[in-house]
Amino acid sequence: MYRFVLTRQWVFLTLIALALIPVMIKLGFWQYHRHEHRVTQNQLIEANLRAKPVPVTEVTSPGHRVPRADFWRAVTATGTYDTAHEVVVRMRTDNDDKVGFHVLTPLVLSDGRVVLVNRGWVPGGDDPRAYPPVPAAPAGEVTVTGRLKADETSGGSGIKDRKGLPDRQVMLINSARQAEYLGRTVLGGYMELTAPQPADGGPETIADPDHDSIGPHMAYAVQWWLFTGAVPVGWVVLVRREKREREEEAAGAEASRQEPATA
Repeated sequence: MYRFVLTRQWVFLTLIALALIPVMIKLGFWQYHRHEHRVTQNQLIEANLRAKPVPVTEVTSPGHRVPRADFWRAVTATGTYDTAHEVVVRMRTDNDDKVGFHVLTPLVLSDGRVVLVNRGWVPGGDDPRAYPPVPAAPAGEVTVTGRLKADETSGGSGIKDRKGLPDRQVMLINSARQAEYLGRTVLGGYMELTAPQPADGGPETIADPDHDSIGPHMAYAVQWWLFTGAVPVGWVVLVRREKREREEEAAGAEASRQEPATA
């Protein structure tokens, strides 16, 4: 009664089931690796946020590409804000997901080099192409603390670097491009300002990156592996149901043949 599994329909169904099993196993491990990456990143963020701040010149230099191990590293810098060359970064959201601008102000160090400081978020005005109202940066020499971030690129951020933007507006925070604009030597990467906190009405400082949530990836991995186990179980259930239906049909046919002889 199991010879039906050799029919074309059942061979095709069996091949599909066999193909699904390794695919689902692979998808499960893909989600599991994403879970591991998220956990590792959370540990890195927490460690770097809790680390004692170091001078920014100790961890980056002109043309330096900030490695992932230094992302969100607590750094300090002392210098004078160059507000004349301040720019705003378009299409950025605040802590409540409202769209506005990030304020990027060059901080000129004592040796003449520059570190870019993201002072925080400001809302846009009525005209999206107009330069938004930006609270003035502190005058004179200041010491700031922030999180070190890598230069943004279209490939890494997914943000398209549009051309023809209004004056003093950019899409990406990139030290090399700002070096061309400033005509100065700029340290690689940039700082997200964390202290001192701006006065009332100042740019809204950027919140710490999320390092508590692990996301749904582990749950998705378990689901894929459960689906993997469900495939052979489902195949067996279908085979047994098909066998039972065929047996019932055969018994019914046999009974039909015996009825005239009994009469």
